[in-house]
Amino acid sequence: MCVYERNTDEENIRLIREENDNAAFEYLIKKYMGIVKKESRALYIIGAENEDIIQEGMIGLIKAIRSFDGSKGASFSTFANLCIKRQLITAVKLSNRKKHSPLNYYVSFYTENDDDVALVDELQADQAFEPENQMLGQLESQKLAETIDKKLSKFERQVLEGYLAGKSYDELAEAFGKPYKSIDNAIQRIRKKLRDIEQD
Repeated sequence: MCVYERNTDEENIRLIREENDNAAFEYLIKKYMGIVKKESRALYIIGAENEDIIQEGMIGLIKAIRSFDGSKGASFSTFANLCIKRQLITAVKLSNRKKHSPLNYYVSFYTENDDDVALVDELQADQAFEPENQMLGQLESQKLAETIDKKLSKFERQVLEGYLAGKSYDELAEAFGKPYKSIDNAIQRIRKKLRDIEQD
């Protein structure tokens, strides 16, 4: 196990900023590449190759690394996930606008099956995702990440972070030493809390 694996994400970000540690940066990029690809697979951008979409997700991840503020109380995992989604939504909106087919409603990021429940069923594409409002979007991401972390229990946050990292229900159950049903119940509670947050 390398030193970066033993570190928290927040510790690795400190190394990147204070010591210009490129290895720590590369470690975080590799660690979150799975979620970037997962989010990218759920999107279609007119005229874009899959690698182009992944590149947009990577831009969102890099923005998260650069702008994350650990003193605000939110975890990097939650914040990074939001930044990746916002970047992808922006790319979709710009692409559709260029083709005179604006995205008016929402982009669904997760498909539902036995091991993959939609944590965010729909995310409204509004002015927060306009290019001129990117700074505002970053601030909103931070605030939303903080709210999510406050609303969820410690166990729910751990389950959410594992899920966002691409782990299946079975893998989460094994990691936490819990039955499959406990993980499923936790995800259902998380979904409800996230919907409540969206409605606030």
